[in-house]
Amino acid sequence: MAHQLEGIRTALNQVRMNLMNKPNVVATGIGYKVTNGKLTDQLAIIVSVSTKVAAKALSAEEIIPSAIDGVPTDVYPSGIFTAQQDPKDRFRPAPGGVSIGHINITAGTLGCLVQKNGKKYILSNNHVLANSNDASIGDPILQPGPYDGGGMPQDHIADLSEFIPIKFKEDDGGGSSPCPFANAAAGVLNAFAAAVGSKTRLRAVYKASSQAATNTVDCALARPLNEADVLNEILNIGKINGVAEGLLGMSVQKSGRTTGHTTGTIQQVDVTVDVSYGTGKTATFVDQLMTGNMSSGGDSGSAVLDNDKNIVGLLFAGSSSNTILNRIQNVFDALNVTIIEE
Repeated sequence: MAHQLEGIRTALNQVRMNLMNKPNVVATGIGYKVTNGKLTDQLAIIVSVSTKVAAKALSAEEIIPSAIDGVPTDVYPSGIFTAQQDPKDRFRPAPGGVSIGHINITAGTLGCLVQKNGKKYILSNNHVLANSNDASIGDPILQPGPYDGGGMPQDHIADLSEFIPIKFKEDDGGGSSPCPFANAAAGVLNAFAAAVGSKTRLRAVYKASSQAATNTVDCALARPLNEADVLNEILNIGKINGVAEGLLGMSVQKSGRTTGHTTGTIQQVDVTVDVSYGTGKTATFVDQLMTGNMSSGGDSGSAVLDNDKNIVGLLFAGSSSNTILNRIQNVFDALNVTIIEE
């Protein structure tokens, strides 16, 4: 199957952008074909659409071919994928799977604890901890999130430490810099400006490369104010045992702020998907995993595990019928973190 999968991946990569540019197409990936409402064991290129349109209403260029280089296709009405952030209890210590959020958002989910340079950090999404690039390093993180009643100073559990910027289609990706060194330099210069009476202030920003219009992760870290206030477990699941690769057909589980403990199956791998972040912002993500519907708004940031409690993904988006995960290897590599082994 691995050899067959590689051949399909090659075929898909040759036409992926062409497919993604067709009307209503929101994702492409590799999965099992559904025929007459039943899941088969035939691998196919899955084209997810916001809504299914009759072929007669489409032009020849807009129609998805029935096969690509001999590989069958399957058009699947997934709906539009949106970053899941929406409108629960205060936990001390706080485990993964509970409400959390940047002071200026509604609420998302605390994914899990990770370690970096011997210190513990909270892992979740950029759009949960860093307000979709609009936060500054050091901003307060509340548990529960603001929508769930979290407020300052009583629910201030951590400070934003680092985030991977999301590159949006609509702009150049400019925003507050995720680099602590750049922010520190700006702080020194602003202090000097204040001392000499200048009203000018600097803000460290990043500018995404115009040639790097795709993303692999929506992730961020927050440093707990007190490590005793966080728990290296996931609510209703327990401790993470290790790290594993998310595979096609794998059974997975998560615990999230909104829908609690849910299970699902990885239906597609090697997914490219457009995700709406509201207010006219859309971002393209590549190398993602797609499951059936196992989440709702506010579950963003949830750690997704296999049945052996190995972490395989970080939940960040969903539609009415499906959920999208960052591959955990990409998340850990981007942030240079590991699971906590205790």
